[in-house]
Amino acid sequence: MLKKHMLLVALFFVAITTFGQIADPVNWSFELKKTGETTADVKISAAIEDGWHIYGLNIPKDGPNPTSITFEKIENAQIVGELQSPSKLEKQFSSEFNMEINWYSDNAVFIQKIKFTDASKVKVNGYVKFMACDDKSCLPPTKRLFALTLSASPLGTTVENTETNKSIVIENKLTDYWTPVVAELKNFGETKGSAAASLWLIFLAGLLGGFLALFTPCVWPIIPMTVSFFLKRSENKKRGQRDAILYGLAIVFIYVTLGILITLIFGASALNSLSTNAIFNLIFFGLLVVFAVSFFGAFEITLPSSWSTKLDAKADSTTGFLSIMFMAFTLVLVSFSCTGPIIGTLLVQVSSTGSILAPAIGMLGFAVALSIPFSLFALFPTWLKSLPKSGGWLNTVKVVLAFLELALALKFLSVADLAYGWRILDREVFLALWIVIFALLGVYLLGKLRFKHDSESKHTSVLGLFLAIISFAFSAYMIPGLWGAPLKAISAFSPPLYTQDFNLYNDEVHPAFTDYDLGMVYAAEKKLPVIVDFSGFGCVNCRKMEASVWTDPTVKELLKKDFVLISLFVDDKTALSKQYQVNENGRTTLIETIGDKWSYLQRHKFGANAQPFYVMLNNEGKPLNKAYPFDENPAHFVVWLTKKN
Repeated sequence: MLKKHMLLVALFFVAITTFGQIADPVNWSFELKKTGETTADVKISAAIEDGWHIYGLNIPKDGPNPTSITFEKIENAQIVGELQSPSKLEKQFSSEFNMEINWYSDNAVFIQKIKFTDASKVKVNGYVKFMACDDKSCLPPTKRLFALTLSASPLGTTVENTETNKSIVIENKLTDYWTPVVAELKNFGETKGSAAASLWLIFLAGLLGGFLALFTPCVWPIIPMTVSFFLKRSENKKRGQRDAILYGLAIVFIYVTLGILITLIFGASALNSLSTNAIFNLIFFGLLVVFAVSFFGAFEITLPSSWSTKLDAKADSTTGFLSIMFMAFTLVLVSFSCTGPIIGTLLVQVSSTGSILAPAIGMLGFAVALSIPFSLFALFPTWLKSLPKSGGWLNTVKVVLAFLELALALKFLSVADLAYGWRILDREVFLALWIVIFALLGVYLLGKLRFKHDSESKHTSVLGLFLAIISFAFSAYMIPGLWGAPLKAISAFSPPLYTQDFNLYNDEVHPAFTDYDLGMVYAAEKKLPVIVDFSGFGCVNCRKMEASVWTDPTVKELLKKDFVLISLFVDDKTALSKQYQVNENGRTTLIETIGDKWSYLQRHKFGANAQPFYVMLNNEGKPLNKAYPFDENPAHFVVWLTKKN
């Protein structure tokens, strides 16, 4: 033991002589935040300079000094449970100490829950003891004291900066940090082409969904019957063709009108909030599971027959375009059980763009794909003879859709799980379920798994074989993800890497702060510019950026060394210690959760509401460059990071 202590002293003197001054690589911040009427979290955060680390809470005897947190005095409150640390803990066997040791790099967060009866009387005093090391040296164990009380401010939190033994009150800087900079951002120029490109992608996604809906048992059998009806009911062949084409246009009109109405009723901002809303995602998870179980053959989901009967009667009693409209409405209602999950998923995804046109454009793509066959077969009726007849293959399509819906349902459950912090669907659990689902899909496509309405088949089709190969290969591709492989192809759907308990992958980038005010104060102290990342647990494109762009070596180096990275989750459902109201465009908005707070910050300060959304600020809260939208090209992100005006 004496030898080890002498070694630490020697390393301390090496650190002094190496750097020419006493190194100070760890910046601590302390926060006491209410999480309910009688509960709060003591949050202790360490921002660690690149190349340094501090040891974990649990280090074996005779090992290096662990990080420890001691609560010396807690007034009018009680500790609940054990100290938790959601940060990534790195592990490695040390030949020097002959044991496995663990440590935190970049940042470390420790959370202790407490409960109380009177918030105004709660006081928490204590200290954190730690030892910082890099690859060459270790600093001697150091203490940082903290003394906290619950903050009364809805926007700010009192942070104890024990390195100067002074309290920094963030409220004093909020006026500057929260001042709107919409005009300044516009002066840097708009990001050209991103909105148009996004709308084109939405249209293509809708088109793909429409073509998928065509090959379902609810739509496919209707195509020949409807076209034949139009051609036979008119003595004039051209008139019959015209009516069939109008029928296709009526389908487009109905779905686009539906998309416009959704936007007018809810608004772009509300739709964006809805797409990341945990309760909505739970409801959608339940609906997709119910649809999947139905498609597997457990029961049938149909709308009341009286609805379609009345529409049929209206179609028969009217003439002209009105009759065609009623027939199109009938198709929309009858096909609901098959098209509903596809349309719902499409609307949820496009609403996260924050675009007013997005729902209408998505529905346009869906309707165009759905209406094309009715118009084409009306113009070329002989093609009807070449259509595959309805049969067992349609039920196979239905079951395949059931597997896909079951997999997609987990994505929506994951959003709610992350927003509420349940941690029941961490990344490895999610991947394990997807591996099993797609492996079973492969077994089904080979004909080795049968459901209630499946027809007997003695042979596996060539198409079924190739689809089974793809499904099995996809399952095999995901297996390394159980050990932390990034799996960029599904990063948009799987939970973030930081939720994985066992992770051998070390290239992901973690934000230094998840609190805007704390991050800005730290940036001011260190005189560094800031990257503010507006993200969401339910944001698909955010996960793509983190997996495809942030892991690029150049991007990673710039984010870690040249900036303070602050990630703000607009769908975080953690309750604020005190609710407050803001006036927004003549309306009063209630800010109840952390997510509400960051969403309001994005709208108020930057005039935006879509995620991902990146802004570069100086340490006074002023923009240094134009905002950066979703773009999976790392080279473009590097150009943006290196252009600091």
